[in-house]
Amino acid sequence: MQRPTSASAAAAISIGVLAKRTGCNIETIRYYEKIGLLPPPTRSGAGHRIFRADDLSRLRFVRRARGLGFALDEVRALLRLADGRQQSCAQARSIAESHLDDVRARIAHLKAMERVLRDTVRLCADGTKPNCPIIEALSRE
Repeated sequence: MQRPTSASAAAAISIGVLAKRTGCNIETIRYYEKIGLLPPPTRSGAGHRIFRADDLSRLRFVRRARGLGFALDEVRALLRLADGRQQSCAQARSIAESHLDDVRARIAHLKAMERVLRDTVRLCADGTKPNCPIIEALSRE
């Protein structure tokens, strides 16, 4: 196998290497490309996707944002800010604050679920009751 001779060839990254470096599934990379979070990569003569270092950075950005629970539309909006080099902190902050409000609401919902489940499990005591309070609670309207 020959070594790449040009700088652009040296920077070429296959989808498998991109997946390995980012911890992202290959199908997810293809999906992100399909929905426009990643730009369409160039193709080799054999039709294989060829990514660049910019794509690696962009995918890492997307993965971090998704890991924090940002929705795809929120990620897209943040990418537009970064792509336009209009890295408006006010706009990014607005997106993050809205997301933070959603996260807090989900936490409150999970805490309420935890209380109901905890109380229901306590009703079961040692699990020897003839009629299971958990089953009964889940069967009620």
